Amino acid sequence: MSSGKATTPNPSPTGQCLRDPKMREGLQSSGFFARGNWSRWLGEALRYGALTVMLILFMVPVYGAIVTAFKTQAEVSAGGYWTIPRSFETHNFARVLDPDAGNLGLYLGNSLLLTMPASLLSIGLGTLAGYGLGKYRFRGDGLLFVFIVAGMFLPPQIALIPVFRLMNDIGLYDTLWAVIIVHTAFGIPICTLVMRNFFQVVPNALREAALIDGANEYSIFLRIMLPLTLPALAVLATLQFTWIWNDFLWPFILTQRAESRTIMVGILNLTGQYSVDWGGQAAASLIGSLPTLFIFVFFQRYFIRGLTLGAVKG
Repeated sequence: MSSGKATTPNPSPTGQCLRDPKMREGLQSSGFFARGNWSRWLGEALRYGALTVMLILFMVPVYGAIVTAFKTQAEVSAGGYWTIPRSFETHNFARVLDPDAGNLGLYLGNSLLLTMPASLLSIGLGTLAGYGLGKYRFRGDGLLFVFIVAGMFLPPQIALIPVFRLMNDIGLYDTLWAVIIVHTAFGIPICTLVMRNFFQVVPNALREAALIDGANEYSIFLRIMLPLTLPALAVLATLQFTWIWNDFLWPFILTQRAESRTIMVGILNLTGQYSVDWGGQAAASLIGSLPTLFIFVFFQRYFIRGLTLGAVKG
């Protein structure tokens, strides 16, 4: 039998939490409702959204080069650069690698003969200069450092005519040695700057302890200091290899024969007087980008860590 009293349903846990001031305050101070959490989530969303847009913008030219490399010249003329080819064929890659057509193999070899010694020389000389300026104090060391680093702010276009005449006078024009010398000279300032900042962070106690143990300066540099610089050397190797490999200006100015041309100048040779081999140029560009991609993948474990070394002292 009914007692005659109206019964109220039990409130749900969620409703009870929202009605209880203490529980409501606890919800607002934790989880998504916490003060400042919504602004952090909004900031993360905007950041990832901006990165996604940048990724798309950077990948659009790559997509155009990839699909164009697998098209015939007729397909490019009819459908443009962005349409998907009817059939993915590799004739453009075989044609640019053919010695009688694109001769890309010769240009790749010349680029390696240029990039490897120029990178090693600039990094080696920059490491020696950075060690001397970072670990020794002598009169005029600051002025010498500024003089070396000032080369970073010299536009290459200013030195075109003097360097061209110099290489022509000493008989190095139209040889890879001319380009190697120029890239070594222009690479020393950035290498010196990075290595000096790195060596300044290395504690002097390591060098002093080695001196007490009887080690000479050459042993300290080769056996103690140089192994510690592997992250910084990885950064410089990646940057120098990429800059020298992708350079178009100096190989174009200082070389003339096909036997001395590099990959970037060789791609230009695929342009005719009245037409452009778009498929061949796209295929050559993809092949030419592979070495720099491999270098970055190989050194990526040191790259980010090495970029921050020497940035903060303490």
